[in-house]
Amino acid sequence: MTSYGEAGVSLAKAEGIVERLRAEVESTRTASVEGSVGAFAGLFALDDERLLAATTDGVGTKLILSRRAGRLFDAGVDLAAHCANDLLTVGAEPLFFLDYAAAASLDLAEVAELVAGAASVCREAGCAILGGETAELPGIYRDDELDFAGTMVGLVRRADLVDGSRCEAGDAVLGLPSNGLHANGFTLVRRVLGDDDFDADLLLPPTRLYLEDVRRLREACDVRALAHVTGGGIPGNLPRVLPAGLGARIDADSWERPAVFAWLAERGIPEDEQRRVFNLGIGYCAIVTQPAPGELVIGEVVRA
Repeated sequence: MTSYGEAGVSLAKAEGIVERLRAEVESTRTASVEGSVGAFAGLFALDDERLLAATTDGVGTKLILSRRAGRLFDAGVDLAAHCANDLLTVGAEPLFFLDYAAAASLDLAEVAELVAGAASVCREAGCAILGGETAELPGIYRDDELDFAGTMVGLVRRADLVDGSRCEAGDAVLGLPSNGLHANGFTLVRRVLGDDDFDADLLLPPTRLYLEDVRRLREACDVRALAHVTGGGIPGNLPRVLPAGLGARIDADSWERPAVFAWLAERGIPEDEQRRVFNLGIGYCAIVTQPAPGELVIGEVVRA
């Protein structure tokens, strides 16, 4: 058996870091800040009617396999789609994006591919790239390492805000299919893969942008909460948008998983570890009062 912890990543440590930093972050709070630390996107009031939403992230160690496979364009898609999906959880529409590429020695062609991938998502989302930063940092990065991160800001009217506060026991949990692993858990993937050749079509499909799906759902249903299923899987992400006292009962057999999860099982990653680390084929969850016909219901909200 191989676990995320054995591969070098501790989800508990990540949660602990957030808790340890919470007091410092809260000490900077101003009257315009809304919401709490740990949400998918932070909220800042512009006025009585409008809120800015902001999120930041990186591609992570998927970049290592993306470079090996010559798929850095898709890694750029991963970054911008991930950030946009985070903004959507509060009902925000993306406004602008900034990126950051760093290495010991930058390959300009590689950076161009990454930015081109991010730009393709931004065009689809109607989101401007205002600029970015590149840095060559020998001594911080080892030779042949590359990092790509970014920040996206969006806008939501207070009347359109999605914050989970209206969720109730009995609400339905909808699942939106993922393209596969998206950009999470790749330290564990690389641990079981080693230096072996791999099927890039199986392991590296880019993160799916859920913008149109969320827009469609909000027109068809009363959407009370939205969760982006990233590192930590459904158990680690869906509770982030539920009020205290509520949880979710999920039927893990209610959807068909992409083939990559069987591939992981064949390489010794057990079911409970996959549920804890990966999205298992559901990249986004919506909590609604009444599902529209044809929606994939994967569970329900229950009292914790």
